[in-house]
Amino acid sequence: MDKTSGVGVLDKAALVLTALEQGPMTLAELVQTTSLARPTAHRLAVALEHHRLVGRDLQGRFVLGPRLVELASAAGEDRLLATAGPILARLRDITGESAQLYRRQGDIRICAAAAERPSGLRDTIPVGAQLTMNAGSAAQVLLAWDEPERIAASLVSASFSAMALTTVRRRGWAQSVGEREAGVASVSAPVRSPTGKVIAAVSVSGPIERLTRQPGRLHAPAVIAAGERLSEVLRRAHGDE
Repeated sequence: MDKTSGVGVLDKAALVLTALEQGPMTLAELVQTTSLARPTAHRLAVALEHHRLVGRDLQGRFVLGPRLVELASAAGEDRLLATAGPILARLRDITGESAQLYRRQGDIRICAAAAERPSGLRDTIPVGAQLTMNAGSAAQVLLAWDEPERIAASLVSASFSAMALTTVRRRGWAQSVGEREAGVASVSAPVRSPTGKVIAAVSVSGPIERLTRQPGRLHAPAVIAAGERLSEVLRRAHGDE
């Protein structure tokens, strides 16, 4: 297969990114590896740096940039949605409660997938619904492993405390009772990318009458297992690439 696309600048930019896949490089090393003219290699690397596709390490060498990690994560999350349905359905069947998958977008969380309890009193969260990051077990999970400064900013208006998030990190799951909505309890666990970053929360939710005021005692093992299965899907997909 011809390695050139016919769009010269893109082909050269791809050469730079492919070279940096080997590790950090000075400009001289980049020139040697890509066989590009020095001014061209420098211009492309700096342009890619502007778009965060290339970065610099502490020694000033060129490295692959953070935008590539973000794009890879987004691709992984699409795979996550493609495989979430059966895992959520199994979680619903095991627990007898509605199951959801949440992803964070800024100051809100979005229900990305759901498996509803077929009948009886249930907590119905439509796919696409936007919920607050201030309350609920899924919000706790999505926030617990975040950067300290973002945690501190979010806690200002949250229904839960820093101590609660410490507990979530220690035991690996969260629960809430009447926190997001009166009469509703929930249990959530993290879904992690292949790099270990928490990218989603898997949950079960339902009336306190069934889940009790200690819903984690009933459902934490099943919710954790579902989170681990979803994380494993992403790890396998990453390994196949």
